[in-house]
Amino acid sequence: QVQLVESGGGLVQAGGSLRLSCAASGRTFSTYLMGWFRQAPGREREFVAAITRSGSTSWYVDSVKGRFTISRDNAKNTVYLQMSSLTPDDTAVYYCAAQQGLINYRALENYDYWGQGTQVTVSS
Repeated sequence: QVQLVESGGGLVQAGGSLRLSCAASGRTFSTYLMGWFRQAPGREREFVAAITRSGSTSWYVDSVKGRFTISRDNAKNTVYLQMSSLTPDDTAVYYCAAQQGLINYRALENYDYWGQGTQVTVSS
């Protein structure tokens, strides 16, 4: 069982930056592929980024490439999402998620554990 707790959300002006953190409980954090997803009002939850167990490989949705960076610190049981050049379109609740498999990191249903989410609001 893994518990995930996100933090770091808030209100930021367009063009600004935020760093989200997701702290995981348990001793097996390094065995999970980690992902970030987001859900804007009235929209479905969508994939944002994912990172392999070792942190050697990461993937991003096209809309955030070059602006967001996912990273992890297995010693601290934490995954991060550094977001820069934020736009109002990035406004959403951001969720971190963990999966033990290494299958289709873009699909929500492949993730075993989810955090409660953290709100990111970007003003224009």
